[in-house]
Amino acid sequence: MARRRLLLMLKPFDVYQFGQSNGGSSITNSQAFRYLDNRLKVHKDAINFCQDILRKKSNIDWEPILRTNLSQPIRNFDLVVTVGGDGTLLQASHFLDDSIPVLGVNSDPTQVKEVEKFSNEFDATRSTGYLCAATVQSFEQVLDEILAGQKVPSNLSRISLSVNSQLLSTYALNDILIADPCPATVSRFSFRIQRDSESCGPLVNCRSSGLRVSTAAGSTAAMLSAGGFAMPVLSEDLQYMVREPISPGAAIRLMHGIIKSDQSMKASWFSKKGVIYIDGSHVFHSIQHGDTIEISSKAPGLKVFLPHD
Repeated sequence: MARRRLLLMLKPFDVYQFGQSNGGSSITNSQAFRYLDNRLKVHKDAINFCQDILRKKSNIDWEPILRTNLSQPIRNFDLVVTVGGDGTLLQASHFLDDSIPVLGVNSDPTQVKEVEKFSNEFDATRSTGYLCAATVQSFEQVLDEILAGQKVPSNLSRISLSVNSQLLSTYALNDILIADPCPATVSRFSFRIQRDSESCGPLVNCRSSGLRVSTAAGSTAAMLSAGGFAMPVLSEDLQYMVREPISPGAAIRLMHGIIKSDQSMKASWFSKKGVIYIDGSHVFHSIQHGDTIEISSKAPGLKVFLPHD
């Protein structure tokens, strides 16, 4: 069997920092403190476990990297394995084209009994891991099936963005949010749906707290929480929603809808400043009054091993 090159991308430990801050405790509930301390231990144990598994594989050359240290496109690997949650896989996706598949390992899945136990004290929800096909317990089996060609990745759609006809280099796997940098500021913008650069829908003028567009994979995240609907994960359509529209009147029915795979959305920004947030708050692009943004699913897809593939 040919040797495979594998990149192991890790959620960093500093995201678990808590406890003493500026001379005082940032957490007063000792039970919550112990809970967070245990989250760090579980994540470290998961990393060590996955590395031990890889050391046993004579047909794999592998190297680890913290996700915060990744700054260049990922090339010359046969597989990327992320250890963390969906956020780690999302960050990896920003450095991947459609040639290298990715396997997510959920290092600390939510435990329902634990959430119920602490429900009156704090939120004990851990990682959802919607995009993660493996946990620590199943990692070796899933990896072996991939190496043996018994599992094939799914091709997930991503969002392509152009600002003033200039294509942005980062594609969104989950969703984008276009809004003012200050969440309390009203945003003014318009949009219409088009096909082949020709309008196929009415012009919609908006005053709201922003515009969210999600992929099918991202439709179960913020979009669903905001009142949207879950889409079949392999759909190539996008879902959009105007956030908190102000006095939409008869246009209310146009504030939430679908951008078909052969369509795009063209938006015009009429506020002084704005930001396009890509898959969360860490990756963003600033915009200003008069900018036009084109949104479609015509980006290269991402090969992801999904749960129950």
